[in-house]
Amino acid sequence: MMLKKFTLKTNTRDQMVEVTHLVQDFVRDQTVRDGAVIVYCPHTTAGITINENADPDVKRDMIRRFDEVYPWHHELDQHMEGNTAAHMKASTVGASQYIIVTDGRLLLGTWQGIYFCEFDGPRTRDFYIKVL
Repeated sequence: MMLKKFTLKTNTRDQMVEVTHLVQDFVRDQTVRDGAVIVYCPHTTAGITINENADPDVKRDMIRRFDEVYPWHHELDQHMEGNTAAHMKASTVGASQYIIVTDGRLLLGTWQGIYFCEFDGPRTRDFYIKVL
């Protein structure tokens, strides 16, 4: 099946960009009825997650909590780029998500959306969608 590269621009250091519609549109364009799709991020300071897409406070709360767990500045960090927190956040979120496709639709819960998670922006970023 087809692989497609998408490019997006983020506006802030930490940002969750919903990409559910891009994934669903790609699945529809590929005329997939049943199978699965992988959404993959090839960056070490960004990732892909599935979470609530109804209340924007969830994204804000998640970013705030990530900052609490992984503060941007830590006296013991030695990575010379100074973005160790971004690497930690991306590792926590993960580089990819696997979503079942049934009847031509992504099998997501009522409140679920797929997000590209930026942790070292603003940047221009790529991610990939592969239908299986």
